[in-house]
Amino acid sequence: MSDPLEWEGTAAGPPAGPPAEPSEGQTTDRAADRAAGQGADRSAGRAGGPATGAETGAEAAAEAEAAGLRDRVAELEDRWKRALADLDNLRKRVSRDAERVRLEEQVRAAGEWLPVLDNLERALEHAEGDPASLAEGLRAVLQQGLTVLAHLGFPRRDDTWETFDPARHEAVAAVPREDVPAGTVVAVVRPGYGDGERQLRPAQVVVSKAE
Repeated sequence: MSDPLEWEGTAAGPPAGPPAEPSEGQTTDRAADRAAGQGADRSAGRAGGPATGAETGAEAAAEAEAAGLRDRVAELEDRWKRALADLDNLRKRVSRDAERVRLEEQVRAAGEWLPVLDNLERALEHAEGDPASLAEGLRAVLQQGLTVLAHLGFPRRDDTWETFDPARHEAVAAVPREDVPAGTVVAVVRPGYGDGERQLRPAQVVVSKAE
């Protein structure tokens, strides 16, 4: 044991004993601090670390959907261009067909009149040697011409005694008549050909009127 005098004379006081054990409250506080620090470290690691599998899958799905939409747009654009080309080809083909049909109809109509011209020439040839036969030949040619018009869909109409119809008749005169109702065709000045939508021309007529 040390001398009491020596112990009292020292400035440092009695020698230090073993360190004191921390209290229960201090131990709990230190454990909580360590847990909080570890949690913060884990959160920081998640925030700055690589993307998770769910995030990578969502990005891949979005990119695949965008690629599919781009392909669909390209496909629709190609189909639209093809449709325009087909429409243009169809328009040209219809125009060519219409022109061909029109030309064929002109040729057919002109061909119908060739026999009429041939017979008219024959009638004139016979008239030089026999003038009396001219009238008969001309009547035959006239009848043949009427047949041609009827064959083309424009028959000659006999509108005498028909009721006046402004769609089919053109009145050139009106005469008082007591034997027929007013508005009756009493004479045809120039005959009409065809009827309805296929009317070649209306007839010029004289109609009756009340006295």
